[in-house]
Amino acid sequence: MENGGSVYEPTTSPAEQPPRKGLGACGCTAAHLSPRRLLLKALQLGLSFLAFVLEEVIEVCTSCGGLYFFEFVSCCAFLLCIPILAIYCTSLYERVGKDQVKQLDFWIVAVTGGLFLLASIVFSSTSDRTSVEVAAIVFGFFASIMFVVDAVMMRCKGPQARKETPQENTDKPLNPAENQPLNNV
Repeated sequence: MENGGSVYEPTTSPAEQPPRKGLGACGCTAAHLSPRRLLLKALQLGLSFLAFVLEEVIEVCTSCGGLYFFEFVSCCAFLLCIPILAIYCTSLYERVGKDQVKQLDFWIVAVTGGLFLLASIVFSSTSDRTSVEVAAIVFGFFASIMFVVDAVMMRCKGPQARKETPQENTDKPLNPAENQPLNNV
């Protein structure tokens, strides 16, 4: 017991974690998204990518303004899906903060869904109706529907989440004994 060494020895040893397998080994997890939201996010990513690729295949257009707007929006939608999924599926979710991620996700999804819907409408009205253009427009409408559905689901779930959190009662003063310093014995 020289110099109090044995008093300060650790009394417990940390439990060993089993090695992670698959995507979990690199810190990836889908625990922050429900299966329904994860499916919506995957559909948003896939459908916006397909709309963008199909739009890129179009070789000739007579009125290209709608095509260029659709190209911009579909590319932005695809590229914005990637970091949102990365945040939800990695440890960035805890670092950034749950409320900030959900608010950022809501605004990105809502604005992207609205712009994608508008771009799909504009492109469908200015297209030459070739099979590739029609396919791009269909995938654009499907992608915009996925974005809008996700935004509506987040909006409907928002007030319920706020109701579930208990409000702190600040009306009562603290117990007087809690405000006193500890007795030094």
